[in-house]
Amino acid sequence: MKNIAQSENIEDFLDSDYIYVDKTEYIYNLTRNYKRVFFSRPRRFGKSLTLNTIGTLFEKGVDPYFKGTWIYDKWDQMKYPVLHLSFLEYSATDLSEFKRQLCLSIYKFARAQKIQDVLDDKEPNVYISNLFDAMNDGEQLVLLIDEYDRQLTANINNPELYEKFRICIRDFYGAIKGKKQIKFMAVTGVTRLKDVSIFSVGSDIMDLSYEYAFSNMIGFTRDEIKKFYIDYLRLGVSYENNKSTDKVTDADCEEFIDRMAAHYDSYCFDRKYRNKVFSTYSVNNFLHSIVSDKEVYFGDYWYEVGGLPSILMNYMESHNLNIENLLTSEIEIPYNDFANPTSLIDINENVLMCQTGYLTLKSDLDPNDNVILGAANLEVKSALFRLLSLKVFQKNISPYSTGKNYVLEQGSVEDIISLFNEVLAALSYDKYPVDNESVLRALLQVYLIGKNHDVQVEQHNSRGRSDILVNFPKRRVVLELKYTDINSEEQKKLEDAEQQIIEKRYGFENLGDRELIQIACVFNGDKDKRQITLYKKVEK
Repeated sequence: MKNIAQSENIEDFLDSDYIYVDKTEYIYNLTRNYKRVFFSRPRRFGKSLTLNTIGTLFEKGVDPYFKGTWIYDKWDQMKYPVLHLSFLEYSATDLSEFKRQLCLSIYKFARAQKIQDVLDDKEPNVYISNLFDAMNDGEQLVLLIDEYDRQLTANINNPELYEKFRICIRDFYGAIKGKKQIKFMAVTGVTRLKDVSIFSVGSDIMDLSYEYAFSNMIGFTRDEIKKFYIDYLRLGVSYENNKSTDKVTDADCEEFIDRMAAHYDSYCFDRKYRNKVFSTYSVNNFLHSIVSDKEVYFGDYWYEVGGLPSILMNYMESHNLNIENLLTSEIEIPYNDFANPTSLIDINENVLMCQTGYLTLKSDLDPNDNVILGAANLEVKSALFRLLSLKVFQKNISPYSTGKNYVLEQGSVEDIISLFNEVLAALSYDKYPVDNESVLRALLQVYLIGKNHDVQVEQHNSRGRSDILVNFPKRRVVLELKYTDINSEEQKKLEDAEQQIIEKRYGFENLGDRELIQIACVFNGDKDKRQITLYKKVEK
């Protein structure tokens, strides 16, 4: 059984016997049909490995690294030197240091390639132009730029420095536009921004971020997981069902992938809204954990390592996110906001959430219609609400009672209300005041989903919908919330909530053999209270 990859360098795949999910047909078509390309993807999705693969093909050819892949007997390109610039390696806080480091990378490349008489300069746009001028007639290079927007995303809250970096990067792309010395160029990043001039001054760069033909180039498809990770799928099924791997059927593996898909699939980078992919980072970590832990556990790997990019943390320092909007399964935004984001300073927050991977396409891209976005899967939905919890609550409130038992799963009604009041007391009331039932419901949902509870938001039945419904294997908790800021109204509000639960029979749909806990409760929003003041367990 081959090892799960833990490298972004294709050479390590051969040396360490890593699984390589063969994407070389896409790369072949990419390099054949385009001269200069850009594609954006969230962090930890495989952008760097893709660039490294392209660079290795151009610089070293197919032997020995691509033996057994689709491209092995088809690649016939000459070898070219590769100038690989990773903006992650350069300063994001000091413009002068950024320029020095970028110029140094160009200098080292020129020296390694023995390109003589490159005039020195402190401006990257001038220095790269001088490199081209010093190259011999007919001499070409491959230019790869990874995470082009690193310096911009780091300075969302520093407009002055953001603008200085923007101008520097704009001028750099202006200097490489149309240069005959570039055989092929690929640029990656998290964001797609018009103000960097990749698509204006540098308009010869094709944005393939949502191009149908390349929508599966980065990320894993279901068929790829079945083909390249079949041994790991069988191992997972064998641990769960206590049977040998040779007894695992194809149907078992399909069911196993179905559950993987619920957690890690459905990212869409396809303007036609046909192709979906799994998160590469999450799949690799999940399958690796099966081997290391000898059990199956669907962890939230997105948030733990790659799911809290500094770009969002910086954005949230100066912006309030629309929590009620994010709680919905579908968010509509104007097509132009999605297709033509201008600057990180004034970007539509939902576009930013999409570009960083917290939301994804839920519709095709039609210039005559709005674009629909939503959370891709359970893992990213949990990560999204953990992120929101950092913004909304001033301190962490543990969801557990004793050990690792959830309060809502095993606690009494009194314990549950006590937990909710502790949560509500931790709110940043200046930024997120609770002044109606809708906000109250939304904030409690943020907390519960962020703590990995199975929350059914506004769960419908034939008679109406409950405010909050939380499922556990042996229990279901239903809450009907009422809001008031007038003390004399509390008792009437409680009676209304209780009557609503009884009449609408909230929680009975598909209950199975679960215990059903139904709670009517009243939150008093008066500034001297701001807690659930009355509650009652509804007796069946």
